[in-house]
Parts: sequence; structure tokens; C-alpha cells
Amino acid sequence: MFAPGARVRVKDDWPETRGPAHVRTPHYVRGMQGTVVRQLGAFPSPEDLAFARPAPIRPLYHVRFDQPAIWQEGRADDELLVEIYEHWLEPASRQETA
Repeated sequence: MFAPGARVRVKDDWPETRGPAHVRTPHYVRGMQGTVVRQLGAFPSPEDLAFARPAPIRPLYHVRFDQPAIWQEGRADDELLVEIYEHWLEPASRQETA
């Protein structure tokens, strides 16, 4: 589990290239760093529910991203808030957060 304020990186994974997939993580944040704002609860994984597979319960987070880093536009204080399941997140490395 990630605490509010934790620096995270969204996994740069593309399961849709390996066959049919239902992915809730937007492509434009994959591989990007963000900051956990809050945990929203834990829910059955929609990526499994979409295919009527057993769905593990996964924590869901609000993760904040700097908008200019994603779309190369906007002011320095513009932000993007995205809901992302925990299995898509990993701790940001020290090199990335420096």
C-alpha cells in the first residue's frame, strides 16, 4: 500500500498488445511519475471483471501528475488527477525523484 505523498511511477506496460485486454490505466500516464494523494478504497479489479474472471480486490488511488510533464503544455502548477489501481504503481526510484 502507498501512503499519501508517496512518489510513484506508473508501470510502462501495454497488456493490450499481448491480446484482448480491458485496461483502466490511461496510456498517457504509463511510465510517468506522480504523487499519491489518497487511497479511495479497495475494489474488484475491473480488468478481470470485464472478462468474467475472478477479480482480486485491489486498492485504488488518486495519483497527481504535473500536467506539463504529460502534455508539454500548461503552467508549472497545473495538475492532473487520475484514479489508478495499485497493481499499476511502483515506488519511484531515488534517481527519478531527484
